[in-house]
Amino acid sequence: MSERKQINFTIVPEDGSVEPRTYANFCAVNHTPFDFTLTFCEVQPLSEKEVREAEHEHVVRAPVRARLVLPVQFIPGLIAALQENLRVYSESHSPNPQPPAENEPVH
Repeated sequence: MSERKQINFTIVPEDGSVEPRTYANFCAVNHTPFDFTLTFCEVQPLSEKEVREAEHEHVVRAPVRARLVLPVQFIPGLIAALQENLRVYSESHSPNPQPPAENEPVH
């Protein structure tokens, strides 16, 4: 029998991608037993008419900019990556950044 060899690697997005950036300021999350769907929308300031409709219907419709369907197994890593990036962002953009502790590395 052949023995399976484990290889560690990092996946890196290609530079120079032709995919355009897409802006979204709202994300709806739904799931099935098999996957999570993240629907990204762009919500613009509401007109007076839209405000009146929202008061009556309690719904504001926003154009979908992207919809991603992700396997359940992908979600814990995504959450961890978002939390780590938010931690680094918060530390970097804090009004009073704290100096690193004595034995902590400086990035």
